[in-house]
Amino acid sequence: MNRFKASKFRHTEARLPRREAWISGIRAGSVTSCGNHVKASCRWIAFNAEAAGVLGIVPLECEDGGKRTISQLCCHSDVVTDFDFSPFDQLLLATGSADEMVKVWRLPESGQDIPGGAGLTLGPGGAPVDALQFHPTADAVLASGAGKRVTVWDLGQQQPLTVLDSHGDQLQSLTWKRDGRLLGTSCKDKKLRIFDPRAGPAASQSVPGHDNNKDSRLLWMGSSDCLISVGFSQMREREVKLWDTRRLSGATLTVALDTSPG
Repeated sequence: MNRFKASKFRHTEARLPRREAWISGIRAGSVTSCGNHVKASCRWIAFNAEAAGVLGIVPLECEDGGKRTISQLCCHSDVVTDFDFSPFDQLLLATGSADEMVKVWRLPESGQDIPGGAGLTLGPGGAPVDALQFHPTADAVLASGAGKRVTVWDLGQQQPLTVLDSHGDQLQSLTWKRDGRLLGTSCKDKKLRIFDPRAGPAASQSVPGHDNNKDSRLLWMGSSDCLISVGFSQMREREVKLWDTRRLSGATLTVALDTSPG
């Protein structure tokens, strides 16, 4: 007979922090995009602001117990669709936009003025930038997805290392494996693809993902061989699927959540 140990967290209760710890006065925007709408590093929190092309920037920790100051980073001439902090430099922020540009910003340490211009600009790429993510193990390497292609950039040389262009429709998300060897994508053609960017531009594996192409998100589970995808079924049910790249003929597990247009 199997015996299960009781979790030490079984009596844990979720509690709201004290009101002094709340970040108030945030005027976030309701942006429709495939990317992230809030990200944090060890120093800063970034979020989509109400104005198009603008991110709100808030320090993660308040100084001397005072209130956090919300600053604005005017990034692009159109909507900011996705953004990411570098895992190697917590002050380095990359942004992508519907204006087809990718920009890299250096935020201040603290208590200084937000930069008025980007340190690096890449593009235009011929289509709105839908997603971007820094490489987890190689410094100054960034993947950005626009239209039907993913471009892996060398930020130091300001040029592409490779272009992954075997997608049949608009890219919806991209994700690096934690060890940086592989990159996964989800696409509007309802397929999930696995790439080894060092081996060439073609996908090494491809499998039908979710039956509805409205939206999808793919996330690698650390350095394991498993990924999680979120999307919609043919009946417009929101669903989560678990995938194993060692057996990518179909989902290992599918869980239906609810029916919703969101």
